[in-house]
Amino acid sequence: TFTVEEAVETIGFGRFHIMLFLIMGSTGVAEAMEIMLIAVVSPLIRCEWQLQDWQVALVTTMVFFGYMVFSIVLGLLADRYGRWKILLLSFLWAAYFSLLTSFAPSYIWFVFLRAMVGGGVSGHAQGREENRQIVAMCSYFNPFLSLGKLFWLAGSLLIIGLASVVNPTIGWRWLIRIASIPGILLILVFKFIPESARYNISTGNVAAAMATLQRIAKMNGAVMPEGVLREPTKERRGRFKDLIHPKYLRTTLQIWIIW
Repeated sequence: TFTVEEAVETIGFGRFHIMLFLIMGSTGVAEAMEIMLIAVVSPLIRCEWQLQDWQVALVTTMVFFGYMVFSIVLGLLADRYGRWKILLLSFLWAAYFSLLTSFAPSYIWFVFLRAMVGGGVSGHAQGREENRQIVAMCSYFNPFLSLGKLFWLAGSLLIIGLASVVNPTIGWRWLIRIASIPGILLILVFKFIPESARYNISTGNVAAAMATLQRIAKMNGAVMPEGVLREPTKERRGRFKDLIHPKYLRTTLQIWIIW
């Protein structure tokens, strides 16, 4: 018998992991553009709607409020229904509300719609972190993960560059529409992303997990390990109150403060 982790190690790093890295890394571009968008739009909406400082600040606050709330909800849904479905839903959600934002008739609508965009963007992490772990299983190629940070940087630079051209010419509403394009394009490549084998095996769907591993092996030109894929030993799932258990409380607080 063998586990998912042992299968991934045996298959090794190859074309599949590069494709996965590029696609999931590109979600960082779309995410950065949506998050950084407010910084380059705020001065314009301030003038258009005669906003005070606190009203401008509230826009950014509500984006991250939506991110915070929906990351919890989507995380729970991803555990139940799978990473792939939630990742696809989050891109559809973020792209839809981002486009709606460009038609916002008032400040109140703008704040609400950007909060919804933040909620959609929060779902990107559900699939991205899972697939980072798949790449990380190839321990000899861990430095590859550090390059993922470049995608966020690229998205930030891209939205700033676009703003310098689009804002003075056709306006901030068109900037928002253009910024939603990367997220829409990513939806089109979702068929190349399989559901996580780790998720399938955790739900007892051994056949689906095996199919995913065989697909990875085929793309990498590798062979699967001999034997039968086995389910991991059932363990108690973590609970929120574990975070404030005396054993983990100090670590929990430190991580929260750092973030």
